[in-house]
Amino acid sequence: MLEEFKNYAQKLGYQKQTAIQEAAYPELKNHNSILGLSPTGSGKTVAFTLPLLETIDLNLGTQVIVLEPTAELGIQTSKVMTTWGNLIGVSVQSMIGGANVKRQMEKLKKHPHVVVGTPGRILNLIELGKLKTDQISAIVVDEADNLLAGDTLDQVRTIVDKSNRDLSIDFFSATTNETLQNVNRWFIPDIKTIDVRAIDDTQGVVTHNVLIVDNLKKAAMLPRLIHDKNFKALVFFNQMNTLEKTFSFLKHRNIKEAAKLTSEQKQIDRSKAIKEFRTGKIRLLLTTDVTARGMDIDNLPAVVNYDLPKDEKTYIHRVGRTGRMGRSGQVINLGNDHDIRNLKKLLTDQDYTLTQVYFNGNVLSTTKPKPTVKPVSEAKDKTQTNSRGSKNTPVSKPTTKISKNEKSVNSKKSPKSKKKHSKRKGMRKKNSERN
Repeated sequence: MLEEFKNYAQKLGYQKQTAIQEAAYPELKNHNSILGLSPTGSGKTVAFTLPLLETIDLNLGTQVIVLEPTAELGIQTSKVMTTWGNLIGVSVQSMIGGANVKRQMEKLKKHPHVVVGTPGRILNLIELGKLKTDQISAIVVDEADNLLAGDTLDQVRTIVDKSNRDLSIDFFSATTNETLQNVNRWFIPDIKTIDVRAIDDTQGVVTHNVLIVDNLKKAAMLPRLIHDKNFKALVFFNQMNTLEKTFSFLKHRNIKEAAKLTSEQKQIDRSKAIKEFRTGKIRLLLTTDVTARGMDIDNLPAVVNYDLPKDEKTYIHRVGRTGRMGRSGQVINLGNDHDIRNLKKLLTDQDYTLTQVYFNGNVLSTTKPKPTVKPVSEAKDKTQTNSRGSKNTPVSKPTTKISKNEKSVNSKKSPKSKKKHSKRKGMRKKNSERN
């Protein structure tokens, strides 16, 4: 490793390379193609950044292309590579979808050594003849399990086909899919798999909790979470309409510490939301799996699964956002009894212990709150309260027997007895008067 990199790593407080960084370094430095598998948050970006930057010839043009699934991840990776590249004079530019394409074309005229971007925009610039590929020596496919699926698989393959034949193709991912398992058939035959997931030690202690709650009451749970001043979480949704409804609910209740991050927002609004979330001004960031894929939030305390993931791979990627680099983290899964049973079945093959938590006041606890005991009623104290609030001794029932004559007298004096009559009796009296 270059001395400039060693010194900067020490300045950042890095004591040693992570498992994926140590394994990938010699392979990429020697221009070999690899499939690197390691947990989310284990330093994969630095794993391909340092060795590839060391291979750059400063006298040539663009030599490395890094493909990312989202604009946010493209910007994030570009910043990391720019920081390290500046140490040795390597230039880096981001080319992401949604940004001004004319400005990107102007930046390409400066012939950056490294280009980081989304497949659609990169392919567009290549086809327009603005991004030259004759000097490309390496292509990195980050978050490969996501990019090598659907339409983006064809885009990635086209970019590779249009590039220099003498290049290395490097794939990095936390999980695999069918395409990655047969990656040699889709691309080139000599791709070496490096899987360090079993030996990686970067993950801190992460607790996986379940909070039993009906779907209609989930939104009301979120404000209760941020009663803890240290609480901050990415809140994951499966559907955009649920996310929008929940955000409207929070906004209507003037919860200013919540924001949303969606693919439908303008880039400037998305960047603002991420910045405010990183600084702590926003403590609940509502998002989806696509938008938050690969997002690196330093020291994120928690992840909330507002909607439980539908597959095992999605759960792994979500929870990988917290507990990075040895720090502790928390995952809170919201759902009813049926949802939680399905989640447990989904994670049967994973080493996760799901612990139920409860709200004691506004604090999450593993201790089930005791049922509220109702105060003893006034009747049980054998006291009565009159309309003015004063307490009287209840009147006991009479025990003296009343004779038949007394009953008849009382009935005659009773005002109720005078009012008693029937329509039939009234008609008899009327007929007698006529006669």
